[in-house]
Amino acid sequence: MGEQHVSEQVNEEQLQAFMRALLDDVTALERLLEADRIESGVRRIGAEQEMFLVDRALRPAPLSLEVLERASDARLTTELARFNLEANLPPLPFGGGCLRRLEAELTDVIGRAAEAARAVGAEVLLAGILPTLRAGDLDLDRLTPMPRYHELNRALRQLRQGDFHVWIHGIDELEMIHDNILLEACNTSFQVHLQVGAREFAPLYNLAQAVTAPVLAAAVNSPLLLGRRLWHETRIALFGTSVDTRPSARERRQHKPRVHFGDGWVQDGALELFREDIARFRVIITAEIGEPPAVVLARGEAPDLKALRVHNGTVYRWNRPCYGVADGVAHLRIESRALPAGPTVLDEVANAALFFGLVAGLAGEHPRIDLEMPFEDAKANFFAAARHGLKAQLTWVGGQSYPAAELLLSRLLPAAREGLSSAGIDAGDIDRYLGVVEERVRRGQTGAQWALGSLAAMAGKGTPEMQDRALCAAMLAHQREEARGGGAGGPVHTWEPAALEADRDLLRDSYQTVGQFMSTDLFTVRPTDIVDFAASVMDWRHVRHVPVEDAEGRLVGVVSHRALLRLVARGAAAAPAGGAAPPTVASIMRPDPVTVAPETPTLEAMRIMREQRVGCLPVVAGERLVGIVTERDLLEVSARLLEAYLREG
Repeated sequence: MGEQHVSEQVNEEQLQAFMRALLDDVTALERLLEADRIESGVRRIGAEQEMFLVDRALRPAPLSLEVLERASDARLTTELARFNLEANLPPLPFGGGCLRRLEAELTDVIGRAAEAARAVGAEVLLAGILPTLRAGDLDLDRLTPMPRYHELNRALRQLRQGDFHVWIHGIDELEMIHDNILLEACNTSFQVHLQVGAREFAPLYNLAQAVTAPVLAAAVNSPLLLGRRLWHETRIALFGTSVDTRPSARERRQHKPRVHFGDGWVQDGALELFREDIARFRVIITAEIGEPPAVVLARGEAPDLKALRVHNGTVYRWNRPCYGVADGVAHLRIESRALPAGPTVLDEVANAALFFGLVAGLAGEHPRIDLEMPFEDAKANFFAAARHGLKAQLTWVGGQSYPAAELLLSRLLPAAREGLSSAGIDAGDIDRYLGVVEERVRRGQTGAQWALGSLAAMAGKGTPEMQDRALCAAMLAHQREEARGGGAGGPVHTWEPAALEADRDLLRDSYQTVGQFMSTDLFTVRPTDIVDFAASVMDWRHVRHVPVEDAEGRLVGVVSHRALLRLVARGAAAAPAGGAAPPTVASIMRPDPVTVAPETPTLEAMRIMREQRVGCLPVVAGERLVGIVTERDLLEVSARLLEAYLREG
């Protein structure tokens, strides 16, 4: 949404006025196109960099406003969540040393943000999705306290008519209900822009659609969400559901989601896309509109079309058409939104070089990609790349299917090299950036694959919280080295797997709250289950406590090993005589057990267990059981901390 000044709590009259302004903007754009007043013959590139702020424990740090105040850099701005920042980079002519200038600009603005972050006890981290994010970080108090974000949350929830439902299948599975739009803030991206002429917009936009899948396959960097291993680029799945405004009835009617790849090739240009999105998606944000565009056009000037830009900012095509005015001249851009942030600035610019090079290089070979390739193949490729990265199988022009790595190495990297060369990009820069992509593909180590491989190497060591933190620590170390120009700060294909560090401070920070080490792989019983079943679960799983849930999944009690022993001592566990019903869980469970929340401090949980004389604490969020902490868990925590202390001593 940028720095648009939006209206709060809009009424029907304001919506109607904004729609009138939106239609006026479309008419003005039609006139600009008819009069050939859209800049042509010039190619420019630009970028937007999103980033995370993390604290000493590498958890999300809600300090964006403090960082912005200290940085005092016009390129930096807020994002949806208080633990995110965005940098908007100035456009560069597409040619010569533009790629290394882009890298230098990124390094500078991220460095300024990082310097300001360190002054308030935080760090900047580039990651598609932060591995240490947890559901508790997504409460509404983490929303950036600005009217446009609160209005966006209100408007999207109103259209949704309820909470947002996320359901993603990958190596693991994530299903959750969330009551605000902050799930979207789990995603950070590196969005690149390519300015094109009006007459070439349709063929180049279609090429951008076609090449997005193989570029994404080489760039994937978001395999983890809330502790689950999902897609190689989980952002694609998450963003689609985190701002899905369709009530269930509209989902049945097959209404399109606001986040989408499209349903066909573009035939007529940018205006076709703007019209479709206005017709399909209701206005959810309004803004103060200035001078009517017709008046501006009558003076021979380019109108800013603010209503069109505001509405366009609430429709999230993965390749989005953009209108803008620079130095008094109107222009059109293709905004590619699929690429993740990180793992390094060099990796990001390499990904951008591949995208720009392919659009430029394939324009001559495939001037009408829409006549050579079914759109369904381009769309299927996109989601296959997001799911599987370089392991995806992609269908290319001519209907031939390739492994993504083979397609990139045999056909697309040479085409990108030719495209960058034809645009006049310096030969050394072409070698540098496309060389990074080529080596990454040859070694098969994207950011996503590095993270998954690191987790596999750490299997059985430490807690999931510690493993996720080790990933972030390694990422941050490499990014710091890159910023300093150190030799260890190479692109992701050169990284060794992350490893757990036996550091006392790291261990201590990893056990501050119950949610950091609670058991989440739970086996539960119901009140009506027979006691023998509960006893069998305890025996099979080697546990001493089993939570009891009702049919709606609410925690209603706990069965302990001690309760079973008491039952045996009374002789009630024997087979009932005369056909009497066997004892049920309800007869021996402890109803209304003492519980804690994921954010409960560990020391507080220990105090509760001592005072209440209980051997376990179910962990609940709302009324839902999300984990359990037992005496054994606390014993293991104590042992690890003591071991680290003695080793350092």
